[in-house]
Amino acid sequence: MQWRRFECALIMAVFLLVGVGTSSLNAQEVIKTDTVSLGEGNTFQEVFPFPGKKIHSPHKATFYSAILPGLGQAYNKKYWKIPIIYGVIGSMAYAIHFNSTNYTKYKNAYRDFLIQDPGNKSYADILPPTLTVEDVEGQYAEWFEQALENKRDYYRRYRDLSYIGMVAIYVLNLIDASVDAHFYDFDVSDDLSLNVQPVIMAPTPYSNQNIGIRLSFNF
Repeated sequence: MQWRRFECALIMAVFLLVGVGTSSLNAQEVIKTDTVSLGEGNTFQEVFPFPGKKIHSPHKATFYSAILPGLGQAYNKKYWKIPIIYGVIGSMAYAIHFNSTNYTKYKNAYRDFLIQDPGNKSYADILPPTLTVEDVEGQYAEWFEQALENKRDYYRRYRDLSYIGMVAIYVLNLIDASVDAHFYDFDVSDDLSLNVQPVIMAPTPYSNQNIGIRLSFNF
């Protein structure tokens, strides 16, 4: 009976030794792997990175502003710029409408004046207060024709410039969102600080690993 007890105890000891040996080998493999990764001159933060601050994306800001002007500024938390953007867009939209309406009016009036159709005298609605239809069709005909042509060209020019201004505002909206996003994470404080970090450097002929300190100034 005592011999059987001794056999059971011996078998249990063998199993425990095998298990301890396997765990020891696994631990050595892990330590070896960590030692190799740290032996490349990296800091502890580079080898074992901690979750940091989310980087602000300029691409997202530009894309949002391309979809809807002002949305990129909202993404950059520059909310005060949104009323300015839409105020300028509204002004350009009004300029486009105003110049387009007057261009169409003077274009039709100039055409009707050249045709001289008795049943279609749209130019009668834009006569100077001191002149009548008979005056502009008579002694002032040449002057009135030139005046209509000049007005037509004037409003056409400023209508085109208004469209160009609208496109320019849209492009500036994209540029502004992109630039603000690039500088979103940029530290503009006057703080001058020293950052100290431990570092494990590459092996040398005299030692397997060297432990040092990295000093970096933030300014």
